[in-house]
Formats: sequence, C-alpha cells, structure tokens
Amino acid sequence: MTHLKQGDKAPAFSGKDQNSNTVSLSDFAGSNLVLYFYPKDSTPGCTAQACNLRDNYQHLLDTGYKVVGVSADNEKSHLKFIEKYNLPFPLIADTGKEISKAYGVYGPKKFMGRVFDGISRTTFIIDPAGFISEIISDVDTKGHTKQILKA
Repeated sequence: MTHLKQGDKAPAFSGKDQNSNTVSLSDFAGSNLVLYFYPKDSTPGCTAQACNLRDNYQHLLDTGYKVVGVSADNEKSHLKFIEKYNLPFPLIADTGKEISKAYGVYGPKKFMGRVFDGISRTTFIIDPAGFISEIISDVDTKGHTKQILKA
C-alpha cells in the first residue's frame, strides 16, 4: 500500500508519545530505527506484535535498533497499553494520521468483508542516515523480531 520503497529518504515526522513527549525522526539520527505502524492498541494482533518486540527489545538494542510504534490511538490509550503490557519503547499518538499518511500506510482496508479506512500494519527500518533500508508489509505479529533481524 505504501508509495515508499527501499532506498527512499524516510519522511520526517514528529508526534507526541504516551507521556506527551515529542518524538521525531531526527531524534534517531545515527541509529537504526524500527518504525512500526499498527492498527489499534490492545487488539490481539497488535498486542502480540508489541509483546514480541518487548520480549526481544534488549536484543534489538544490542544489535543496534531503536523501536517506535505508531497508531491513531490517543496518548491516554497508548499509556494504558504500555502499562498493561510493560512496553519499553515509545508509542506515537498519530490521531490526525499525518505520519501514517506520509508513510503511505493509511487508507482503505478490508476486514471481515467490510472496507474502511485505517492503518495497515507495516514496519519501516530506517538506517542511521535516515533512509529506508527495509519495508515489512507482511508482518508476522508473533515473530516480528525475526523479520526485522533478517532484513
């Protein structure tokens, strides 16, 4: 669904996390960033994905990756999600969907025969220079870390 491709400059972004702190792409200059977009806090697939990243977070850090999640949920919802599942990484509240649209992951989706607008589960791996080194669109929620480390 995204118009972006491997090798493209990652679109700059800035948004508020669960603690109302501003998180921007520029904060991660010089680091590998796992920027993952997901549909909704506390839903089964999104919880499985977040918990997989949580359980492997130290390994991701040790191999040079930082992690940030993005969904259209608000800061309060993100804070509840983080507290309930003890997530160690920030979640950006993209309530206006500006970041999701910039990355081309917001648009028509089909679920249970219904078509609606929403965020497609997609992960962008951004290199230290700010370029997209990998796009994972067929996300395995329970094995996402393995997909990232293979990328």
